[in-house]
Parts: sequence; structure tokens; C-alpha cells
Amino acid sequence: MRLHGNARLTPSGRLLLCTRVIEERWTVAEAADAAGCSERTWFKWLSRFRAEGPTGLQDRSSRPHTIVATAPKRVAMIERLRRLRFSGPRIAETLQMALSTVSAVLKRIGLGRLALLEPPEPPNRYCRRHPGELIHIDVKKLGRFNVPGHRVTGRRSGHHKRVNHIGWEAVHVCVDDATRLAYVEILDDELGVTSTGFLARAVAWFAAKGVTIQRVMTDNGSPFKSRVWAAWCRDHHVRHLRTQPYRPRTNGKAERFIQTMLREWAYLAAYPDSTTRRRALLPWLRDYNYTRQHGSLDKRTPMAQLAMLNNLARNHT
Repeated sequence: MRLHGNARLTPSGRLLLCTRVIEERWTVAEAADAAGCSERTWFKWLSRFRAEGPTGLQDRSSRPHTIVATAPKRVAMIERLRRLRFSGPRIAETLQMALSTVSAVLKRIGLGRLALLEPPEPPNRYCRRHPGELIHIDVKKLGRFNVPGHRVTGRRSGHHKRVNHIGWEAVHVCVDDATRLAYVEILDDELGVTSTGFLARAVAWFAAKGVTIQRVMTDNGSPFKSRVWAAWCRDHHVRHLRTQPYRPRTNGKAERFIQTMLREWAYLAAYPDSTTRRRALLPWLRDYNYTRQHGSLDKRTPMAQLAMLNNLARNHT
């Protein structure tokens, strides 16, 4: 038998509760206090014991004895209105029904969200053939701290949170589309001048490895729409591509790299402060580029992928 997780008494404890009052002449208050339950609970088990004997002390299902299901015609009407893109509250108001009932019906028929009215969008995966053909750039803000936060300690005290938070730092990431080779810097902000400086250093870093950057893809953030960013791209003959609004998946390789970076570096260890976390970035990034096998590269590292693509290009020429 599976007992309820919050049950104070097992069936044997319930039987002991009843026999103490009936046979041993305990008072109801004394028996309930000894069992750690209320007098109301004792009366419930006593009434079941007198009516059914020991079998009445077993757990029962909490499901109602009778359930009034929504009529099929009403369900069809709810579905018809939903396909006209009516919201749940509007359907409830139109049909004079409880919103909870409408929500339950919509969930049951698979139309709990309006987005489910449209067919699922097929994945649009792409990968450039040559290194430097396209790089993805994004920024992730992380809080500075001088003591470990709730992700490590598990404490969510408001006072503790106010004390350890001492501002923000911007993690700028750059990922090559063809090789997944990554370049990362932790900077103080994500302004246009700062982001442009990061782009210039990233391009120089890739150039040192024999990779010439042709295109850069970003989201529609303000630093990437600044004049200084546009001027740099124009002067260095780098074509700037921006993602479609509200479509972060277009820049998915940078988004996915950030998830990996947070899991394997930022939130991996209980860093005593953000300075220690910052120092741990470079060793992790070196491991990511040179040692860590990448699932989308047939278990090759980004540097191994770069070497393979360069060899293919030389053999082709």
C-alpha cells in the first residue's frame, strides 16, 4: 500500500489511536496529542473504524465519487472558438463557463497555448563550409559577487542577496560557425565602443590562426546597431548580419555556446568571488577549443575541425 506523503499515521497507528480511546479509556485530546494529529482527524478514523472495522483505516483515493464531464457539444464549441484564436477568458465569458473548466478542456484537447494552433516549425539547421565565413557574437551578463550566491549555498535570503551583489560584468562571446572555435572576453559593459573593441580583438585572434572573418552575425541589441560598430565593419570589409527580431534561434550557435559556458564554467564550481571565477575562464576556454570533444563535430575538437577544414581546402586547390 502506498501512503500519502503527508500522512501522520499508518493504518496500525490509526488502529492504536482508536483502541486507546475505545478500550483503554484515553480522552480524545490525549490520544490525538500522543499521535500528533488533531481531534478532528481522530473522529474521522473512529467513524470509519466503527462503520467498516480495520479495513476502514486504509488510505482511499481522493478522487470524487462522481465527476460531471463537460458535454461533447460544449467541448466542440470551445475548440471551435479556440481555433478562431479566442483566449481562454474570452471563451469562458462567451460560453458563460468557469475559466478553470475552459482551461482544463483546452489542455486536454492539446490547445492550451495559442501557439499550438500553428504547425510546429521545422528545424532550420545550417553550417558554413569554410572557417571565418561567419562568426556569431553575443553577450551574457553575469553578476559580480564577493561571497557565493544561492546557486551554490541554496540560501535565498533577501539580505544575503543584497550584500553579495556588487554590479555586473558582460561576457562577450564569439563563435566560428564552421569550426565552433570560440573567443571570449569578460568586459565591464556592452556599449557600442566596448563591443566594437571586442570584435576587433576577436578578428585579430582568428587571423593569428589563419582565419579571415568575412561575416559577423549578432542580435538586434543597441551596441550592434551603433555607428561605431557599423563604421568598423565597413572599414574592415566585414559584412554585418542581424537576426530576425524575436528569433534568437537564428544566432543559435552563440546561444548554445553560452549555455555550455555557464554550465561548465560559470556555475560549475563554488567560486568564493567573481574574481576567482574570472580567472577560471581562460583554462576552461583553452580546454573547450583544444581538448573537449564537440558533439556536432563528430567528436572532434574545434581546433581539430579547423585543421581538417584547412587540409581539405589545400587539397581542393
